Amino acid sequence: MDFRLSDTEKDIQQAAREFAEKEFPDVAREYDEKEEFPMPVWKKACKLGFVGGFIKEEYGGPGLGFTEVAMIMEEFWRVDPGMGNLILTAFGAEIIQYFGTEEQKKKYLPLVPSGKAIMCCAITEPDAGSDILMASATAVKDGNEYVINGSKMFITNGTIADLAVVFCLTDQKSGNRYKRHSFFIVEKGRKGFEASKLKGKMGIRASDTAELTFNNVRVPAENLIGEKENDGFKQVMQLLNINRLVAGASGLGVAQGAFEKAVNYVQQRKQFGKSIASNQGVQFMIAEMAAKIEVARNTLYKACWLIDQGKFDPMIISIAKLFAGLVGVSVTNDALQLHGGYGFLAEYDISRYYRDAKIVEIYEGSREIEKMTIAREILGRV
Repeated sequence: MDFRLSDTEKDIQQAAREFAEKEFPDVAREYDEKEEFPMPVWKKACKLGFVGGFIKEEYGGPGLGFTEVAMIMEEFWRVDPGMGNLILTAFGAEIIQYFGTEEQKKKYLPLVPSGKAIMCCAITEPDAGSDILMASATAVKDGNEYVINGSKMFITNGTIADLAVVFCLTDQKSGNRYKRHSFFIVEKGRKGFEASKLKGKMGIRASDTAELTFNNVRVPAENLIGEKENDGFKQVMQLLNINRLVAGASGLGVAQGAFEKAVNYVQQRKQFGKSIASNQGVQFMIAEMAAKIEVARNTLYKACWLIDQGKFDPMIISIAKLFAGLVGVSVTNDALQLHGGYGFLAEYDISRYYRDAKIVEIYEGSREIEKMTIAREILGRV
């Protein structure tokens, strides 16, 4: 196996790193404190092709593979996790590209990489998180329209999105719970569609998160994604397979960033007349952190490479997401420990990394859900 990056991949990785290192550090703390999305930085990211990287060239995108998208996410989260989530403004476009009609692809996809529109994907509900098939927001056919009612919770980009891709119950009577849901495109400004910002998050505070409500929201029938109703489960699983790896890349990125800060700190910090890096206990911590990151990176990029080859392996994807999340939390915890009391101060970025890392074990499939998926692939449904 050849683990070397291609020249193109190296260029993309370097460009993402340079952009993040230039644009994030001076404003990251401010956006975190204000709980505000970094709109000016996002616009610059769009111009450089970092947003909607997976969108095909024929629809106005860069046409990158998911390995390259994961690389961008890793580099962005390495510099600042909250700011790094700005590339998720394309979240939901994957569904349109994989399953939308040609008309939908031509109409909506070019808006995302050009910076003309921000997207959100509305799946989770107040009472339907890990069990997405319990989603109860409804879409009822009424002539040439669908009428949507219900609410969605923890929606990334919810208050800033121009377009929402919404997971709805379209067949309330079907005995087959895997054939009851569909996705719809809902444009901002439709009557009855409201978004309320969720404030006071522990981490990724520069990333917009919202509750969405739909009160008799009408959308034209052509806003149904795909050729027919009730294909939503198949579509959402495809989306999760992809975005679990993007989320995994964020865990990898926060681990790498925290690791680098810890290495720099222990080399400069002196106690008992010498650098604390000379302490064997500190050396062992640094070594273990490096080992975890390396294993997480190899697992994650193997899973990304498989997807780029058209091979969706749920077990490898879940292993990659699970381990990257665990490593993100573990390494940032150790990095803060190595900073001692200073790590507990907001003045030091490691405290923000520590708060931000936890979400990777929760969103796009909690660590418990990933374990269930892995076990099911090995043991079957028992």
